[in-house]
Amino acid sequence: MKRNKKIGILCGILICVSLAAFGVSKYEKQKEIIKNSDEIIMEIKKEDVKVLSWECDMGSFAFHRDENGSWLYDEDEEFPVDKEKIENLLELFEEFGVAFMIEEVEDFEQYGLDTPVCTICMETESDSYEIRLGNYSTMDSQRYVSIGDGNVYLVKTDPLEQFEIEISEVFHHDEIPELKEVTQIQFSGTESEDIIYEKDSTNTYSSEDVYFVKREESLLPLDTSRVQEYLDTVNNLKLENYVNYKASEEDMAVYGLDTPELSVVFEYADIGEDKDKETKETFALYIGRDPKEQEVEESDKDTDKEVTAYARIGESKIIYQLTTEQYKKLKEVTYDTLRHQELFWADFSEVHQLDILLEDNHYIITSELEDGDRTYYYQEEELEMANIQSAISGLKVKTFSDKTPKQKEEISLTLYLDNENFPKVQIQLYRYDGEDCIAVVDGETVALVERTCVVDLIEAVNHIVLK
Repeated sequence: MKRNKKIGILCGILICVSLAAFGVSKYEKQKEIIKNSDEIIMEIKKEDVKVLSWECDMGSFAFHRDENGSWLYDEDEEFPVDKEKIENLLELFEEFGVAFMIEEVEDFEQYGLDTPVCTICMETESDSYEIRLGNYSTMDSQRYVSIGDGNVYLVKTDPLEQFEIEISEVFHHDEIPELKEVTQIQFSGTESEDIIYEKDSTNTYSSEDVYFVKREESLLPLDTSRVQEYLDTVNNLKLENYVNYKASEEDMAVYGLDTPELSVVFEYADIGEDKDKETKETFALYIGRDPKEQEVEESDKDTDKEVTAYARIGESKIIYQLTTEQYKKLKEVTYDTLRHQELFWADFSEVHQLDILLEDNHYIITSELEDGDRTYYYQEEELEMANIQSAISGLKVKTFSDKTPKQKEEISLTLYLDNENFPKVQIQLYRYDGEDCIAVVDGETVALVERTCVVDLIEAVNHIVLK
């Protein structure tokens, strides 16, 4: 009995050893068919692909080409598909290379290819393809892939990095042109203005001024840096948060775009590849507010509140939601926000004489120009003008105003310029209250300025004349 038991145990051990040996031999055989490879396993020209679909954790998406070569989204053909982004996905398979090849695979499960993390399908005129993406090999930092030929591959470029996306990532957004050579800006809505570009204009005393607002028969200069800042705001406007891509006329009213709060039309020069040819193009931007929100705000003037605003480009059916910051920056396109905030903005080297009236005393500062350098004098004594120049530059608008001066004149300046069109500029500063003064420029009330700035000017003048 004991002998039979021993024989049974030995037989069991023998069977286990045999099975283990068989397993090892199979494992060794499996190891032997894994080999390095630099093979290109797929070459499909992107222009030949007619149908593209994929399914992964982010969802299932399917696209097809129309007769014009544009891509359409199967679920909604009105969805604006970015052709370039779809074809960027296809570029991967124009020359799809691998690093390792495993031939005659019987168990796809061990590579995660029985339930792939992503399945990509393509169709051309004559062929169809299915690419399955399996596990990610952390040891090789590569992904297992099958293309239906019985083999498994470790690929050099992981397709999941490009295909694990949301539908919004293949959305074709409206494009904003590069607004460089802008020749005209027209805006309407709460305010309406017409801005034109005019170089070397006779309507300003500063050569830096090239943008002007039309007012009846006059052209009023704007601050070029402020206009450019607004153009930069539009150029850098990232419209990505779309809320509707097929808005109807009824939808426009929902977004306040049936009668926009602000409409801005830019005329600009479009210089193509042929730099000798220049064409004029227009670009329109419309801004709307949520009508319900506006009704509530009529009795609430809190300017710090978040707002719900929308934008539309030209005749596009795409509606974008703006951030509060974007909305506020785009709204800053009025004459007062774009005009000079300084009372005097010319290059001070063009000032050849200053007449100053202070406390009923009249002071005259003269100058001489030699080799491009200007030297200033008071009563034949050479002056250091830095403090006066700084004080004049510091006379900036606190609030634009047309208030009539009713109190004492604090100080008056007349600056004589080397400019045929503007031989002089007069600035008169009147006391308004303890904090502000009224500024009158060339006989016209312009703004309130902080009284501390006026005091700085008076002290700079006294420092010279009372020396």
